[in-house]
Amino acid sequence: MRMGIIVLGLIALLGCSSVNGDTEWWQTMSLYQIYPRSWKDSDGDGIGDLQGIESKLEHLVDAGVDAFWISPIYPSPMADFGYDISDFMDIDPIFGTLDDFDNLVATAKSLGLKVVMDFVPNHSSDEHEWFINSMASVDPYTDYYIWKNGTVLENGTITPPNNWVSVFGGSAWTWNNQRQAYYLHQFAEEQPDLNYWNEEVVAAMKEVLVFWLDRGVDGFRVDAIPHLFEDSTFPDEPLTGDTDDPTDYGYVEHDYTKHLQETYDMVQQWREVLDNYTENSDGVPRIMMAEAYANTSMTMKYYDYGAHFPFNFNLISNVDGSSTAAEIKESALDEWLNNVPDNATSNWVIGNHDQSRVASRYSPEQVDAMNMINLLLPGVSVTYYGEEIGMEDQWISWEDTQDPQGCGADEDTYEDYTRDPNRTPMQWDATTSAGFSTSNSTWLPVNSNYLTLNLAAQIDADVSHYKVFQELTTLRKEAVIQEGTVNVQLLNDNVMAFSRELESSSDSIMIVVTNFANHTEMISLEAFENAPDTLVVSIASIDSDLTAGTTVSKSSLEISALAGLVLRASTASGASAVVSSGVITLFMAVLANLRY
Repeated sequence: MRMGIIVLGLIALLGCSSVNGDTEWWQTMSLYQIYPRSWKDSDGDGIGDLQGIESKLEHLVDAGVDAFWISPIYPSPMADFGYDISDFMDIDPIFGTLDDFDNLVATAKSLGLKVVMDFVPNHSSDEHEWFINSMASVDPYTDYYIWKNGTVLENGTITPPNNWVSVFGGSAWTWNNQRQAYYLHQFAEEQPDLNYWNEEVVAAMKEVLVFWLDRGVDGFRVDAIPHLFEDSTFPDEPLTGDTDDPTDYGYVEHDYTKHLQETYDMVQQWREVLDNYTENSDGVPRIMMAEAYANTSMTMKYYDYGAHFPFNFNLISNVDGSSTAAEIKESALDEWLNNVPDNATSNWVIGNHDQSRVASRYSPEQVDAMNMINLLLPGVSVTYYGEEIGMEDQWISWEDTQDPQGCGADEDTYEDYTRDPNRTPMQWDATTSAGFSTSNSTWLPVNSNYLTLNLAAQIDADVSHYKVFQELTTLRKEAVIQEGTVNVQLLNDNVMAFSRELESSSDSIMIVVTNFANHTEMISLEAFENAPDTLVVSIASIDSDLTAGTTVSKSSLEISALAGLVLRASTASGASAVVSSGVITLFMAVLANLRY
């Protein structure tokens, strides 16, 4: 623990003089997502837990991240692995206890890490006490959920109230014999939608926020926000014409079940809860991040209604490894940067628990280049666990499939739906179960490549994805990244570059160059007028022919296939070297003192 605290202090020394005093902590953070089932198992049952997370927090310090977000850890029957919550104010025994959570938060705070929780407001589990009472029409819970009588056909058959379709497929309505009515579930039938037209539900969910704020949480990632409200007149959705299958989510347009104005108004109310809490405590902002897969205008609207930021999924939803540099520039970077509101904080996401991993969605060779884009563009960066070492998707057999989306399909089609391949255990080292667990049997199989692809091996290697990641997070502490302007340029059909620059310093320019072609490209950086005639490679992809310290010409530069480069003015690189040398000297002195 002492070593982690020392490293944290040294990283702070590298960046302390560059942080804008007017910038709040969250606006420049590197956020790391932990999927708790898969990060670290402390008790040998093959499932990750809170004590396991606490035991590995120093890795986050060493990796240079500032905050971590924990996917759901609430009590749950696990029909959707924690997104079906049976108690919003407790911890599932699989993961530990409230005391374990409090200890985790305390340790995180001691290491200078912020803690973000998943807030899942759209629905509960059908085993939640609220739903049990609602089925029985026990007040005040009678209308905590959306209940509707079905449509009675001429033959006496009762059918669902309308044609609404669940995200997981099939009707969004399930008949309940006890209540003698249908209830709405926009996800699995075990996840009944809460009724936000009911003010008591609104008040109860605000109490959930305060409960976790009181336990030291610094913010919330809010799940599935677009689904909060539905049209209270319950009309049929218009058909898309894309499929004839009425059980397919793409069958209808979802005009009456997503993105209603009342949803944005609720976000504004939650922001007021967070701001009031901040004002009445220590003045340090508690933040709200919105998960909303939506078009650009609908996404940007969350800024207007109080989200500190809505997640930017452009690098996931709009492009992939088959995309050209032009497509990535236009559909991912420009689409966001040209539409984000003035003075709003951008964010960049390249992976999460619902998406194929970067190394698989793009390629293993592009891991470093994608991390450069994610970590060096303006604003917040979001890293899914394992992306710092380039973890890859693992094929999971039908017999081992756990994800409800996969299990809800059949053996012939499950691979099109399952998210298990990107949720496999963290690969810490080459010991049993990749160091994730002492058990040979884990909730999902460990990726078969763990013997060579693991954190310990990358720490020991001279060059590795992890060491590139560390260099990038260190660079994030500099003013040029935290405060600099951004200029994105397409250099040719295959190569994209962007600069970060401080207007106050001609030597501060930094340029990130990424080659999306499977061959070497010769390029010019003349599009960046303020760049000097010669630059120095500061950080390079592990397979790049150019290495750190190499001097290159602005007018003619050769970049390896699928590589990324970070280039600096030679004076800036020299200054960084002096600072690094001084910090290393201090570091060695501190280590010497620790021995006595």
